[in-house]
Amino acid sequence: MTARVLIIAGSDSGGGAGIQADIKTVTMLGGHAMTAITAITAQNTMGVQGVHAVPAEAVLMQIDSVVADIGVDAVKIGMIGSAATAAAVAERLRRPDMAGAAVVFDPVMVATSGSVLADADTIRAFETLLDRAAVATPNLGELAALGGEAAVLAHGCALLAKGGHGEGDTVVDRLIEADAGEVARWEAPRIPTMNTHGTGCTLASAIATGLAQGMPLEPAVARARDFVRLALMDAPGLGEGHGPMGQQGVRNDGLFTGPALNQLTLLATDYAASVAFYKQMGLTQIVDSGANGYARFEAANGVTLSIHVGDGDAGGTTTYLESGALDAWVAYLARRGVRFDQMPRDEEWGWREARLTDPAGNRLCLYQAGEYRRYPPWRI
Repeated sequence: MTARVLIIAGSDSGGGAGIQADIKTVTMLGGHAMTAITAITAQNTMGVQGVHAVPAEAVLMQIDSVVADIGVDAVKIGMIGSAATAAAVAERLRRPDMAGAAVVFDPVMVATSGSVLADADTIRAFETLLDRAAVATPNLGELAALGGEAAVLAHGCALLAKGGHGEGDTVVDRLIEADAGEVARWEAPRIPTMNTHGTGCTLASAIATGLAQGMPLEPAVARARDFVRLALMDAPGLGEGHGPMGQQGVRNDGLFTGPALNQLTLLATDYAASVAFYKQMGLTQIVDSGANGYARFEAANGVTLSIHVGDGDAGGTTTYLESGALDAWVAYLARRGVRFDQMPRDEEWGWREARLTDPAGNRLCLYQAGEYRRYPPWRI
């Protein structure tokens, strides 16, 4: 059944954050997005020019409408609008018909442009939402405003402490649970871009979609981080300020458990001739390793194709199936009698790969690459 994600958040007229970013994210990850709009904003990449809060009663009517008919598997809460709406939503989420829905709370206080989106009374009312949340996803400034890690964890929810607003070239995100402490940590190079409008909304909605699809929290966060990083790299470059991300460009990127056919490596005998041919076919070259006889190309839908000069393991055609949970997928196949020539192994080019052959002798590679398939550090 398609995962049903209810988004309780404000509308962004510029399409970069809020409800608009949430819908794009849930849709790209295979879920069904539903909305309860808490505020209407006039904003673009330069800032927020106006905010009109939707009355709490109207927010509750939107929630009741979708719950009664469609049902909800997970809830993402973003900009809440007012203290009254925060209290009303928290009370509504405690009713039996919402008891099974995982809640991801992104305590939005300030827009990427610096505009304030929550007053002091609303921030104080966030405590009622933390009591119901499965995980909260504040940035460093929001975490401080909430009283720090201990104050958030005291509500019994998990905490994803995001490091995107920190200093330095490395972003560190930490997943902390109230009864277990830090359970996961992710470190990655900071992506140099101004197109960061909607990162928090996108991350929280991606986590909610994973939880709605039955994923445990840690892998849901890991997949959500991959989605955000790819969307930053795929940003279309719109506007004069903090531009929107490119959620619509994240496709065929192996973000699901199981097999996505999105990469082939073909035998080549003449490197230059093959490169020229596939460029002529309309593919974009993204890797040029002529010394190794290897090139990779990207198609318009994000699928990649490589050529490799040589023979045997170095050259013949190999079909690649990508998974966002490679080790679990390989273990599942092995338990059912599939024989592997190579179990999952980290390779020097940043992919994790397992290899096998089909009954006719054709080579297959099952792999997990995240952003390294389309955006390796050596991308042209």
